[in-house]
Parts: sequence; structure tokens; C-alpha cells
Amino acid sequence: QVQLVESGGGLVQPGGSLRLSCAASGSIFSTYVMAWYRQAPGKQRELVATISRGGTPAYADSVRGRFTISRDNAKNTVYLQMNSLKREDTAVYYCNANKMGSNGPYWGQGTQVTVSL
Repeated sequence: QVQLVESGGGLVQPGGSLRLSCAASGSIFSTYVMAWYRQAPGKQRELVATISRGGTPAYADSVRGRFTISRDNAKNTVYLQMNSLKREDTAVYYCNANKMGSNGPYWGQGTQVTVSL
């Protein structure tokens, strides 16, 4: 029983930055592994980054060095800081929560990120 709400998407120029936020409610946030996925038009949804319950991050090769995932368990929020954005980063970005033994995974509604001149 987890509800996720993303925010922070928008239009940004190549080379620019955005920070996405995902606010969670309805369960014990600190016990969930959190992740960001994205889906571009006509493409499969792909994993962007994940962060463990203890705060250990992992990244897709395409974003490593440019994106940073973090979590604030006191605020029940996970973030995705996106720097040096490229046109190919354009997608709908989704927040995800999961753990073994839960009824998940749970998904947010998505937030649009468009990287364009």
C-alpha cells in the first residue's frame, strides 16, 4: 500500500538540469527500494537509477555520471537530480517502489521531461 506522486518535470535545453521528486505515502517508506524509470515514445520502459534502503545508488550506463538519485526517509521522498541533459533523455519519468514480500511494485503517474532547444 504505497502511493507515489512525481513532480519536477518540464522543458529544458540540452546541457541543462532538472530535479525530479517523488513523494511517497501509505506505507513505511524507509523499507522500500526506490527507483526511477523512463519511457520515450515508441520505446521500452527502461530503468534509470535505483537506491537501496540504506542509500546505495546504482545507475544505467546511459546516465551514470550525469544523474544522481537520493532519498530523504524523514520526508518520504526520493529525488533524481539530472544534469547535462541530452535530447535522448526526453521521456516520461516514473517513480517506482518495491520490496520482497510487498504487494508492489508501485508506480507513480509519471512526469514529462523534454530536452529541446
